Order: sequence, then structure tokens, then C-alpha cells
Amino acid sequence: MSAGLVTDLSHVDTWLFDLDNTLYPASTGFMAEIEVRMTAYVQKVTGLPTDEAYALQKRYLAEHGLTLRGLMEHHGVDPDEFHALFHDLSLEALAHDPDLVMAIARLPGRRLIFTNADNIHAERVLERLGLRDLFEDVFHIATFDYTPKPSPTPFRRMAENHGVEPDRTAFFEDSERNLEPAAQLGMTTVLVGPHAPAANAPFINHRTEALPPFLMTAKLKEAR
Repeated sequence: MSAGLVTDLSHVDTWLFDLDNTLYPASTGFMAEIEVRMTAYVQKVTGLPTDEAYALQKRYLAEHGLTLRGLMEHHGVDPDEFHALFHDLSLEALAHDPDLVMAIARLPGRRLIFTNADNIHAERVLERLGLRDLFEDVFHIATFDYTPKPSPTPFRRMAENHGVEPDRTAFFEDSERNLEPAAQLGMTTVLVGPHAPAANAPFINHRTEALPPFLMTAKLKEAR
């Protein structure tokens, strides 16, 4: 988003948001604890030393879109057991941001979460951020059979299940590659995070380092 320019989102009536590192800044360090626990679990499952377990974790993420998917396919991991690792994570790093709450509350139409995390993690994070009542539903990893973004399959299923019209939908993500299938469906794509301004992929429509100012200044559909 360039300084002084207003982003026109007046065609949007469905607002689709990724969860982690999108609705809160990556700088909170919250995901770092998730990574530590994930690496320890990969080490437990495989018997690898920590550095090799971490490398395998990242390889599965790159190859499958989600470490869990690689663990399921290659090691028979139970996804419920895996997700339970994170259900007691401290949420102290995540702060209630009144500006974010206000910015999302002003968005007309439907608001949905689309995450590769599970429902319990999503509910805990949304509650902590003070956003739970602002979203109609959470489309989480179990609802698309553990086939994660950036596969086109969960995008199609999400659109079908919720009657989403892509040309009237904006999708907000911190992961650049997860925006490509959304763009292919016809959604307006917004890359979020400190890396966003430097991104130049043709399927990214808008870029912002922080959500609240972007959403507060965007031109929205007028109420009828």
C-alpha cells in the first residue's frame, strides 16, 4: 500500500483471513514456541537429533504445505495428537489490539477465518485477540481433510461450503504462496507482514505491513 493512496475494496463483501502471523504480527514471537514444540515432536516421532528434526520439519512444510501433512503421510501421525501439543500454549505474547478490533468490525458483509491450524487453536487465539464475535466461522484444517493451503482443494471446498463468490472476496495472508490459489479463483489478495512491501508476485493485489491502518483507510462498500 503506497502512502497517500486509498485502497478500493468497495467490491468486497466476504473477508477471508488467515490466522497466525496475519491477525497478529509475527514480531510477537508466538509462533516461535509452536516451532519449538513441533521440532521436539518430530524428534520424538523420528528419533532424529534436534537439528535434523528441524530440517525435516521445514522440508515437510515446503513439500506438503504443512509439517503435519508430511508427518501423517510418512509417519502415520494422528492429527489430533499433533494438535494437542499446542492447546496449552501460553497466549501472553498476543495482545488485545483495539485498533485491529475496530478495523475488522467496520468491514461490511461476512468475515471468515481460513487456517491450516485446528479449531481449538483458532478459537483460543481469536478469543485472546478479542475477535471471536467478529467472525462468522472458522474454516480449519480438519474441515478440508488435512489438505492444507496452498493446495487449491481447500480453497474450492471453502468457497463451496460457505457460498463464497471469489470476485467479491478479499483474502489476507502472511504467506505469499498461499495467495496464488486464491488469485486463481478470482479473489482479491492482500499480503500481510514486514516482508509484504518487497513482494512482487503478480498474483498479489495489495501489500501491507500491518492490518489495522490498511483496513481503516480502505474504501469499503457503502451500507444500503
